[in-house]
Parts: sequence; structure tokens; C-alpha cells
Amino acid sequence: MRGLFITVEGPEGAGKTTQTNLLGEWLQSQGADVLYTREPGDGCIGAQIRQIILNPNNCALTAKAEAILYAADRAQHVEQVLLPALAAGKVVLCDRYVDSHIAYQGYGRGIDLAFLKDLNQMATGGLMPALTLLLRLSPEVGLERVIKHRDKDRIELEEIEFHKRLSAGYDAIAKANPKRFYVVDAAKPIIEVREQIISAVGGLLLQAGYEVNLNMEED
Repeated sequence: MRGLFITVEGPEGAGKTTQTNLLGEWLQSQGADVLYTREPGDGCIGAQIRQIILNPNNCALTAKAEAILYAADRAQHVEQVLLPALAAGKVVLCDRYVDSHIAYQGYGRGIDLAFLKDLNQMATGGLMPALTLLLRLSPEVGLERVIKHRDKDRIELEEIEFHKRLSAGYDAIAKANPKRFYVVDAAKPIIEVREQIISAVGGLLLQAGYEVNLNMEED
């Protein structure tokens, strides 16, 4: 397969990591060379930036500084990880990318959207995914899931209104980019979400001329 860039987006607790792994397993069964990655935090430099951003002790971090840190992580990630992988023909599955930045820092924090778009253009050089999978889930359900599995990080500790704003932001971004986005109800059982995602990704591959098996019963 030629290089293909797919991102997985969604609010806290939506199951992005689980579904990214399941999608990767299916792609590998179809013969794809898959690279799993995430933002922020892939690589040594990214890991250090992630620690700054998500550490609950960094409560004095300003919204604009936070936005710039995310962009710095993205710039490093694009050049060091994404572009080389795509050039090598890998299918890249990325847990969060530009749309998280717009949803969280733009709609959630209130940072000017035009500023964020310019910042991301500089960080990415215009690299955008062929497909973005949005796992849609209410903030209340998502945060309840988070509490059951781990301690909250600095972002997850924000008030519920912040999470409602970013959730609405995701909906607005998806509505503005219908050709790139595929929205899935993440409140459904894991297996149903997986099947919908595989159907969407399989459709993309078929359009591109690849031979894929979409018979879920054979998995």
C-alpha cells in the first residue's frame, strides 16, 4: 500500500486508543505496514512536551503558551515521524492531530481560530489526513470512563463547561469538513464502533484501488 494518513479524534474517554489499535490490527491483516503514533508525546522531545502540558501541577500554564507547546510538538512530530513514515509507504494511524488543537485550544480555551490555523500551517507544512475518524461521545460519559481507568491529567481536570465547548467544537469542525470526517457514535459497544470504522477505512482503500476484505465475520 502507498502511504496513507488517518487520524482518530474525540473527547476524553471516547476510546481513541482502543479503536486505533483495533483498526491497526485489521489493516495489518490486509497487508498494510502500519505505524501507530499520537500527539502530543511521540518521541523523546514530544514526551517532554507532553509532560509539561498534562502535568496537573502546571496550573499556571497559560492558554496561549499551551497552544504553542502543542504546535511545537506537532512540528517535531511531522518532520521526525509522519513524513518519513508516509514516504516509506506506511499507513499512519495518529491518535489526535490538528483537529484536537482547534477543538481544545480554539473552542475549549477560546484562542483565536485564525491564529491556531496559522500556527498549524507552520507546524505541519500543510500535511493533513486523508481521513479523520471522530469518536463522538458526551463529555459526561467520557469523563466518567476516565475516572474508572486512571487519574485525571491537567486537561481532564477542567470544568465540564470546557469539555462541552470542545465537544461542540468537534461537531463544528466535522460539519465544515464532511469529505474528510467520518463520525462514529462512541457510546455504542466497542465491536460496533470497530465495524463502522473498518467500513469507513475499507471504503477509502477501495476507492484508492486497493483490494481489501470487509467481511467482519472472518476476523
